[in-house]
Amino acid sequence: MWFWSRDPARDFPYDIIGEREELPGGWGIQKGKKKVGGDAVSVFTYEIQPSAEEQTQAARSALKRIKTLRHPNILSYVDGLETDKCVYIVTEPVTQLGTYMKSRTDSGGVSELEISWGLHQIVKALSFLVNDGNLIHNNVCMSAVYVDRAGEWKLGGLEYMYPAGAEETAPRKISELEKYDPPEKTERSKSSKEKWSADMWCLGCLIWEVFNGPLPRPTALRSLGKIPKTLVPHYCELVGANPKARPNPARFLQNCRSPGGFLSNSFVETNLFLEEIQIKDPTERQTFFGQLSENLDTFPEDFCRHKILPQLLTAFEFGSAGAIILTPLFKIGKFLNADEYQQKIIPVIVKMFSSTDRAMRIRLLQQMENFIQYLNEPTVNTQIFPHVVHGFMDTNPAIREQTVKSMLLLAPKLNENNLNVELMKHFARLQARDDQGPIRCNTTVCLGKIAPYLNPTTRQRVLISAFCRATKDPFAPSRAAGVLGFAATHNFYSMTDCAAKILPVLCGVTVDPEKSVRDQAFKAIRTFLDKLESVSEDPTQLAELEKDVHAASVNPGIVGGWAGWAVTGVSSLTSKFIRTSPTGGQEPPPPAATAPASTPVPSTVSKPESAPSPVIPSPSTKTYDDEDNEEEEEEKDELEDSPLDRWDDEDWGSLEVRSSRCFI
Repeated sequence: MWFWSRDPARDFPYDIIGEREELPGGWGIQKGKKKVGGDAVSVFTYEIQPSAEEQTQAARSALKRIKTLRHPNILSYVDGLETDKCVYIVTEPVTQLGTYMKSRTDSGGVSELEISWGLHQIVKALSFLVNDGNLIHNNVCMSAVYVDRAGEWKLGGLEYMYPAGAEETAPRKISELEKYDPPEKTERSKSSKEKWSADMWCLGCLIWEVFNGPLPRPTALRSLGKIPKTLVPHYCELVGANPKARPNPARFLQNCRSPGGFLSNSFVETNLFLEEIQIKDPTERQTFFGQLSENLDTFPEDFCRHKILPQLLTAFEFGSAGAIILTPLFKIGKFLNADEYQQKIIPVIVKMFSSTDRAMRIRLLQQMENFIQYLNEPTVNTQIFPHVVHGFMDTNPAIREQTVKSMLLLAPKLNENNLNVELMKHFARLQARDDQGPIRCNTTVCLGKIAPYLNPTTRQRVLISAFCRATKDPFAPSRAAGVLGFAATHNFYSMTDCAAKILPVLCGVTVDPEKSVRDQAFKAIRTFLDKLESVSEDPTQLAELEKDVHAASVNPGIVGGWAGWAVTGVSSLTSKFIRTSPTGGQEPPPPAATAPASTPVPSTVSKPESAPSPVIPSPSTKTYDDEDNEEEEEEKDELEDSPLDRWDDEDWGSLEVRSSRCFI
């Protein structure tokens, strides 16, 4: 009969990679990954030496202890291996605290906020061991503390642990760790002490090392160095000569968290809330997420990415957080690379766009600039745009206005049908029939800005007609926007159109009641006249001046011949006209208004849910087409053959039929 012996280390299900970092007691730590799945881990390795029996005993004890201890602030055990040659302990991926702090030197070091929460975690771990487990750690120092990818501190170094009252059973420490022993142990004092006295002395040593570097000798503890003033009184209690006076870990936490204490700050409070977020009531969670964004700028980046972000995603997926999480979500999103953003944030955004919550929809539209660069074209056209367009027909003016503004960002990613057909349907409807002047104005401005993305056929059919209609709008800023639209898109018109279609319209605007509109008209007229005169003087320039008329696409950067057009956002353009126009606040009733529009819609909406809800004309109501037909009858002799005012009269399909997803 044959017996085959196998080396257990050869079948170890983890690959050990990276350089080995030496730790006290013969231990080393290296990066690792699981052979199946590739999950990242840390591997603590100890090579057994026959001459170091005490250290071998300590190593085996460490494996035994870490297997049986489960606590959020104690190093998480994943797997292990024990043979006659080695001891392996596999844990969550971590970095030794000393190494972590050195790596942060170039970026300004570890902040006091991070240290405060880190110490809080270590003290919580000690409190668990002493008060709940009746165990003494017996090795609290820098080399026994580790940091995970979220910046959380974990207590390790369990090889010298022993049950309270059984100190004689603890493995003997190596000489380099004896400097952390409390004075009563060195002096073999017979004075009474608490079971936590030794660990709290070691905690004082850890605090000293965190702020001042490695402890050279026990007498250095008398020098405070860089320890913060708010922590000094509590530190002095820890390193006092009387072991009886050293506080219990739970008491130490309570003292440090008193008002003005070192552990009393927004970072610690945020972490404590996150630990109990599942048992908080919805009102508390809403308040927390509402205030979170203000503090994120001072929080560590790794903490935001790996601790707060998962909680935000969970709150949206399984809770009722709603729109309140959007601001902190997008703030944290700036810390992610493109792949992480696609994996973690984009699926949430897509799902949010399908929500019927108006507050969420308007916040998504307002903050679209934060995530539009991460959206690919298929996602925009199939999952985002079909939901966004319902905002054009929403009864809330704030939703309609934000939807128009969002097209500035979405247009470059829209496909042929969505941009040149679907979007133009809604723009035609808004420009001709919306009862809010600022929205009609914004639609005109937006059309001018997205003109470079339209195909040549659509540009020829839409732009002149749309801008001509805008110049006849009862709202003065809309008329100015029409004039600016002509000027900003002048390179898309043939010389024939400039002379026969555009200049006659602009000349009519020179007698507009508003001087600001007349001024813009005169500027535009001069621009078109200069182009016509140039071609008249030198006909060879015609091809150059008309090169963009039939161009498939134009770089948006060249659009904006008028000062202010390319740099003025939709919002500020409208609000500027409203503020400066003498009659801007008293808008005449638009052709299809069924509700007074004397108060223009603000361009920036802070409370969309409180915005007015005007009535959109229904099939049974007198619509824009009815009144437009009356006007056309009066002007029939003069404009019978003119195509300039018929943009919305083309067969765009039914615009009055509301989708089931439309927000009422």
